[in-house]
Amino acid sequence: MLVAAAVCPCPPLLVPEVAAGAAPELDTVRAACADALGVLAAARPDLLVVVGPAEQSGRGVFPQGSRGSFGGFGVDVDVQLGSGEAGERELPASLAVGAWLLERTGWADAPIEGLGVGEPLEAERCVRTGREIAGRAARVAMLVMGDASARRTLKAPGYLDERAAPFDAEAARALGTADLAAIRALDVELAYQLKASGRAPWQVLAGAAEGAGLAGALLHDDAPYGVGYLVATWS
Repeated sequence: MLVAAAVCPCPPLLVPEVAAGAAPELDTVRAACADALGVLAAARPDLLVVVGPAEQSGRGVFPQGSRGSFGGFGVDVDVQLGSGEAGERELPASLAVGAWLLERTGWADAPIEGLGVGEPLEAERCVRTGREIAGRAARVAMLVMGDASARRTLKAPGYLDERAAPFDAEAARALGTADLAAIRALDVELAYQLKASGRAPWQVLAGAAEGAGLAGALLHDDAPYGVGYLVATWS
């Protein structure tokens, strides 16, 4: 059963070496992520599953020990998803950021697994995946990585779309209140058009939380660089 979840954004810019001179601009969201991970540790789970967007259309499982790198962003920073032997596949960027957050907070509370979900994955498959995750152990926690829209301003990666702010506001409300029905109802096509990479991972979370009776709290809601960054906890 799901006992706790933390929702965090996944821009590689969260890693200070990647952000370089702009690193202080994201100090607030880094602090919120650290607080969110504290909620996971306090839940004392038997298993932590890190879920994040991936480019492939299906699902990709990454066992404990899987490694990732930010070398593609020009910095010599490597991460590992918990301890153990490295797997054959490298973590996608979203899970690498999750691994970095866990290393930063010194996570050592439970075994860890990673799951990359394809951004086009339909809502019902996401929900079914979440139900499967919740059944993996008596006490399951999730670290759910993903950004809101990337079209909030003219200088945003996807340019300005007037639908972006209302979409993000509803996502923030739903995540902050653990409104499972509202998260399941997020429009897949609209999320794709707005470049909201968190849609599929959030809907996986909604499936995992069915019947768990968790309460939500929104810790951070901002859109630096025109991209929505949301941090929330469920416990």
